[in-house]
Amino acid sequence: MAADGSGEEAFNTFYTEVKQIEKRDSVLTSKQQIERLLRPGSSYFNLNPFEVLQIDPEATDEELKKRFRQLSILVHPDKNQDDVDRAQLAFEAVDKAYKMLLEPDQKKKALDVVHAGKEYVEHMMSQKKKQLKKDGKPIDVEEDDPEMFRQAVYKQTMKLFAELEIKRKEREAKDMHERKRQREEEIETQEKAKREREWQKNFEVRQFSGSPDGCETLVFHRVCVCVCVCVRRRRVTGEWTAGGTSRPKERLRKRRRTARS
Repeated sequence: MAADGSGEEAFNTFYTEVKQIEKRDSVLTSKQQIERLLRPGSSYFNLNPFEVLQIDPEATDEELKKRFRQLSILVHPDKNQDDVDRAQLAFEAVDKAYKMLLEPDQKKKALDVVHAGKEYVEHMMSQKKKQLKKDGKPIDVEEDDPEMFRQAVYKQTMKLFAELEIKRKEREAKDMHERKRQREEEIETQEKAKREREWQKNFEVRQFSGSPDGCETLVFHRVCVCVCVCVRRRRVTGEWTAGGTSRPKERLRKRRRTARS
């Protein structure tokens, strides 16, 4: 309980210092604010909307709007004609953070991350103190210093924001891959159906009209081939064909006459 009380006190001190820093940084010049928002690693630093706007996570909506107006004016491209491109990027970062905090769900997620970072540091402090006590050593840890506590919370919070962003990008890439796969399957299905329609259109078998020998015409991909049917087959009428039409008895008598002569 003592450790929890110490952590809460350190956290309150941390926020007091944050407010002091916000008050100091609020008078930064336009160039300084642009540099802050576009500093190396800003793609991860700017994931924390409270860090972008330099505002207390517990600030009211009115305070949020006021801070947005102040900061957006400072970094607006129209106010920074000598550095329009960088000013535009800085303005977009401020606008994105502000819009995120206007959405109740997004703001809650951001607050949850901040609180999770604080709770993690407090838990680690508690574990360190327990281990020191078990070892018979003084239970003082470096995070007891308000500045060290602030830095620890800041680092852990940024780490959590970064991890969430990495997971979001992974999900996005996975979804994109799945959509691409589905689209390829749809295209393949459409192409297959198209090929089948072409096959049915270009491939048909029909009786060659006027053929005395029972030939058939095979139309395959618009190439006409005449195929003589030499296989004996029984028609519905019971007749047999073999190059012509004749009954079995007549064929037998013809063979006998040929043998006699």
